[in-house]
Amino acid sequence: MRFLVRDRLLGFGDDYWIEDQHGNKVFLVDGKAMRLRDTFELKDTQGRVLIDIHQKMFALRDTMVIERDGEPLAKIKRKRLSLLRNHYRVSLADGSELDVSGKIFDREFAIDYDEELLAQISRRWLHVRETYGIDIVRDDVDPALLIAVAVCVIHLAEKEREED
Repeated sequence: MRFLVRDRLLGFGDDYWIEDQHGNKVFLVDGKAMRLRDTFELKDTQGRVLIDIHQKMFALRDTMVIERDGEPLAKIKRKRLSLLRNHYRVSLADGSELDVSGKIFDREFAIDYDEELLAQISRRWLHVRETYGIDIVRDDVDPALLIAVAVCVIHLAEKEREED
């Protein structure tokens, strides 16, 4: 499954569509402005909220939380001692972990589970610089969750860049 994202990612209150490879709108990322913490909703084409994304308020390192129907799905934070590459750990509610690494500022990174590629985020395949793709390589994964992970990781990386 391949999804396309226009590079409006991420500003407060920005809403943008994620399309499939045929140009059909699939998910809406709804950025919530005027909130105490960074908050997004991933919605389907009928406007139903599939996933809630928000910043954890009291954490030593910036942490994003992904929830579905009020139940936690994942927490995302930058790995300690990741000097050469951008590296994030995704702790899933079932106790397993995903690893996210690559050139996140450039929108070039991979999401792995147990050293197996689940999704690759890249601008390389596309000719238009303002667009990047999310290529989900396994059929048995939750695409909404992987897209939410990509949104969180890019948001955390952008916040780090602003603070430096």
